[in-house]
Amino acid sequence: MPSKNIKMINIKKIKTDKFKINEIAMFITLPLKKETMSMNAILPNVLPRGTNKYKTQLEISKKLENMYGAAFNSGLDKTGNYAVLKFYIDSISNKYVLNNENVAQESMDLLLDIVCNPLTEKDAFKKEYVEQEKENLIKKIESKKDDKAYYAYERCIEEMFKNDPYGIYKYGEIEDVKAIDSKKLYEYYLEVLKTGKIDIYISGNDANEINVNIGEYKVLKENNDAEIEKEINQEKSNESEKIAEEKVIKEKSDVTQGKLIIGLNANCNNKYAMSMLNAILGGGANSKLFQNVREKASLAYYSSSRYLRRKDAIIIRTGIKLENYDKAVKIIKEQINEIKKGNITDFEFNSAKQLLLSSLKELKESQEDQITFDFDQNLFNENLTLDEYYNKIENVTMNDVIEASKTIATNTIYYLEK
Repeated sequence: MPSKNIKMINIKKIKTDKFKINEIAMFITLPLKKETMSMNAILPNVLPRGTNKYKTQLEISKKLENMYGAAFNSGLDKTGNYAVLKFYIDSISNKYVLNNENVAQESMDLLLDIVCNPLTEKDAFKKEYVEQEKENLIKKIESKKDDKAYYAYERCIEEMFKNDPYGIYKYGEIEDVKAIDSKKLYEYYLEVLKTGKIDIYISGNDANEINVNIGEYKVLKENNDAEIEKEINQEKSNESEKIAEEKVIKEKSDVTQGKLIIGLNANCNNKYAMSMLNAILGGGANSKLFQNVREKASLAYYSSSRYLRRKDAIIIRTGIKLENYDKAVKIIKEQINEIKKGNITDFEFNSAKQLLLSSLKELKESQEDQITFDFDQNLFNENLTLDEYYNKIENVTMNDVIEASKTIATNTIYYLEK
C-alpha cells in the first residue's frame, strides 16, 4: 500500500474530573525495521538522562519531586508492524496544589523538554549516557534466556513471523546495540522526530488548560510535512506463511518444565468474534485450554492463549512436564477442533463474553489504559469509542465465533525442552 499524507502531530485532550492526576502521554510511531530496532529501544532510556535545561537524571528527578512527586516513565512497544516510543508524565491536578502553582503546564513543558531538547555535545548525545544505556540494553537482551517462558514465546513469534517485520525482537540484537554511537544515535533521533507520527494525549481535570508549545521546538515544526507508511492492513501476516504447512521447532535448554508455544494464523475480518474465540479457547479459568489441558488431563502447569489483534493470530502458551509434549499437542488441537465443530457450551460462551466485557469496563478506571485504547484505535483507523467497542463484543453470537474458527490454522509449534 502506498504511503499517505497524514496528520503527523495529533493532540487530543480528554477532560475528566474522575482522577486526581493529569496524565500526559507522547507516542512516536515508526515502521518496524531490523536496522533501527535497537536504536528505538535505547532512545527512551537516553532521553531522560538529561536535557539542555536539566543536565542530569538527578536534576530531572529533583524537578519532578518539586512538582509534588510527579512521575516520568518511558519505553518501547510494538503493535502490528509499528514500533512505538512512549513517554508519560503523571502529576497531581492543579486543584490540589498550593499557591496557585501550575503543575499541569509544568508537566507538559517538562515532557517536551525531555523528548525534544536532549543534552548534546558537538551534535551528538552525551557519550557517557549512551554507553551506559547500551550496557543496560545488552544486559536486558542477554537476560531474555533467563525467563524460559518469555524466551520460548519470543522464539515462536520470531519463527512464526520470520518474513514479517513483527518477528523482529522488541529490543533488537546485541550486535546492533554495540554498533550504536552517540553521534549516529543523535542523527537517528532527529530523523525520528521529523518522520515519525507523533501523538500527544492529555487526560485529567486540567486537560483543556494545558498548552502544547510545539512551536518552541524546531524538530517538531519540521515534522508537519513528513510522511509515514500507514499500512492499515499490514497487521496481517504474509499469505505465503498462512498457507504453508505447520512448522515444528524444538530447541534444548536447561529447563525442568517444557515450554510449548503454538502459533495459530487466522484470516478473519471479524476481530470481535476472534477476541471471543480466543477467550473461549484460553482466556480464563473457564476456557477450554484451562479446563481440559490443565485441570482434567493434568498435562500442563499453565495453559492460556493470547489474541494478537493487529496480526490476526492467536498464540497458545503452556508449561508442561517434559514427557507430555505429544499428549499436550494432541489435546490442544482437539480443543481447537471442538470450537470449529461448534461444541461450545453456553457456559463457556457466556463466561468468555463476561471476561471480555469486564476487562473493557476496567479500562475506564485507568487513564493510561484509556489513552492506549484511543491511540490504538486512531493508529489503525478504527476510531471506536470504548462504549462502541463494548457493544461490538456484546453483540458477538455463537455462530460468529464458529465462523471465525474456520479460518484458523496452525502455523508454528515451538517447544523448549531439556
